[in-house]
Amino acid sequence: MEDKKKIKYSGVKAMPFVIGNETFEKLGTIGTSHNLLVYLTTVFNMKSMTATNVLNIFNGSANLATLLGAYLCDTYFGRYKTLGFASVASFMGMLLLTLTAVISELQPPHCDTAENCIGPTTGQLAFLIGALAFLVIGAGGIRPCNLAFGADQFDPKTESGKRGISSFFNWYYFTLTFAVMVSVTIVVYVQTDISWGIGLAIPAVFMFISCALFFLGTRIYVMVKPQGSPLASLVQVIVAAIAKRQLELPEKPSFTLFDYVPDQSINSKLPHTDQFRCLDNAAIITNNDKINPEGSATDPWKLCSVQQVEQVKCVIRVFPIWVAGIIYNLSAVTMTNYTVFQALQSNRSLGTSNFKIPAASYSIFPMLAMTIWIPLYDRIIVPKLRKITGKDGGITVLQKMGIGLVLMVITLIACGLVEHMRRVIALTKPALGIDPKRGAISSLSAMWLVLPLTLSGLSEAFSMIGLVEFYYKQFPENMRSIGAAFLFCGLAGSNYLSSFIQSFVDKMSRGSKDGSWLKEDLNKGRLDYFYYLIAGLELVNLFYFLMCAKWYRYRETISSSLDESIEEKKSEIALV
Repeated sequence: MEDKKKIKYSGVKAMPFVIGNETFEKLGTIGTSHNLLVYLTTVFNMKSMTATNVLNIFNGSANLATLLGAYLCDTYFGRYKTLGFASVASFMGMLLLTLTAVISELQPPHCDTAENCIGPTTGQLAFLIGALAFLVIGAGGIRPCNLAFGADQFDPKTESGKRGISSFFNWYYFTLTFAVMVSVTIVVYVQTDISWGIGLAIPAVFMFISCALFFLGTRIYVMVKPQGSPLASLVQVIVAAIAKRQLELPEKPSFTLFDYVPDQSINSKLPHTDQFRCLDNAAIITNNDKINPEGSATDPWKLCSVQQVEQVKCVIRVFPIWVAGIIYNLSAVTMTNYTVFQALQSNRSLGTSNFKIPAASYSIFPMLAMTIWIPLYDRIIVPKLRKITGKDGGITVLQKMGIGLVLMVITLIACGLVEHMRRVIALTKPALGIDPKRGAISSLSAMWLVLPLTLSGLSEAFSMIGLVEFYYKQFPENMRSIGAAFLFCGLAGSNYLSSFIQSFVDKMSRGSKDGSWLKEDLNKGRLDYFYYLIAGLELVNLFYFLMCAKWYRYRETISSSLDESIEEKKSEIALV
C-alpha cells in the first residue's frame, strides 16, 4: 500500500504567508483597478462611457476566469501550484501596465481639452489589453483558491479548527480591506498627483513581495492533492437521471438507492433529501448496472451514488441565492464607477488648503467602515448573539446577507440625494471652476459622498462576507474552489449587467427632456435618476431574496460510526 502521512495542520502558523500573499496582491492589483477609470480617461484619453465599459469588461473577465481557474485547480494542479502560477502572472501584468505609463510611445499624446484629444493607436491599445490579460489570468487563479487554501490550513474536525475557519473569514477580509485602504489613498495619490509611472511601479513591487511571501511558506503549507474536477460528477448525475427518467422511485429511496462512498473521499456524508427528486433516478440500480468489487459503479455515466446526487442538489439550491448576489453587486459596481465621476465634479479640497483628495481615494470610506465594523462585530457582537441564538456565527449567513441588502437600498437612495444636491449647486451657484473635459465643478464638498460610501461598506460587511461564508459552507468539500468561482462569476455577471443597463439607460433616456441621464458632464445628465432606478431593482431583489431564503435548506451531514471511519480516511489525505 502507498504510504500516507497524517496531516499536520499548520493553522495560524501559515496565516502570515497566506494572508500576506493576499494582502500584498490586493495592494498591487485592487488599488490600481480602483484608479484604472481615471487612468483610462486621463492618460489613454477614453470617454467616460468607453472607460466604464472597458473597466466592467476587465473586471467581469477577471471574475469569470475564476471558473476555469477552479477547474484547473481541482483537476490538475491543486491550490498551491495554481496560486503560485497566478501570482507570477499578476506580477507580469502589473509590470506591463507600469510600462504603459513609463514609456511615452505606449500611450496617446496628452491633451488639455476635449476637442484635441487623440485616442490610443491599435498598438498602444493591444499592449494595454495584454497587460490586463495577464491580470485576468492572475485573478482567475488567485480568487477561487486563496480562501479555500487558507481554510485548508485548519483542521475542520475539531472545534478550534471550525472556529478558526470562521474567524479566518472575518480577519482575512479585515486585513484585505486594510491593504486596499492603503492602496487607494497613498498609491492613488502618487498616481494622480505625482507620477503614473511611479504610482504603477509601487503596486508592481507589492505584487513581487506577494509572490515572495507565498513561496516562503511552502514548507509548512497543507497541500491537498487534486482529486479531479467535481464538474464531471455533476454532469454524470444529470446524464444518468435523464437516461432513467422513466423509472419509478422506490418508496424508501434512502435505503434502496446506490449509496457508495469512496474510501478516500474528503466529503462529509450527506443525508438524502426530498428536494429535486427527479435527480434521484440517477442512483436507481437496474439489472443493466454493474458494480466493481470495491463497490463503485462500472459506468459512472449510467449509475451515480446518492452522495453524487446530493452534491448536485447542493449546487442547484445555491443558484437562486447566486442570482440575488448578482443583483446586489450591481449596486457596488455602479457606485464604484460613478462616485469617482461625482468626486471629479465636486469640491475635493480639504478646508482652505490647496490639497485635493484624489477622486479614486473616496473608495477608502466603505473600506474604513468595514475595517472598524468587522473587529467589533467579530469580537463583541457575535459572542453575544451566539449566547442568544446558539449559532457559531451568531446569526445565519442568509440573515447576514439580508441585512446587507436592506442597507444597500438605503445606500443607493442616499447616493441619489447627494447627486441631486451636487448638481443643483453646480447649476445655481458659482462653481469652483471648469473641468476642461467635463464641465462645471460644484462647490458642494465631495465629503457628502462619505455617508453613502460608509453605508455601502457596512452593507458589504454583511452581504459580501455572508456570501463568502455561504459558498464555502454550502458547497461540498471537494467543490470549494468551484464555490469560490461561483462568487466571482456572480461578480462577473454584475459587471456585464452593469454595462448592459448603463448602455440601455443611456439609449432610452436620450429622448427625455434633459437628454441622456449618463452624460459626460454630470451637470447635464441625471445620475440621481439612475441611482433611484438601481435602488428600485435592489428593492425587488430584496423581496426575491427573502423568498429564496425562506425556501433554502442548509446543507446537513450525517454523523455515525460509519462516518467516523470515513473521517479517519479523510485525515490521511496524501500531501503533495
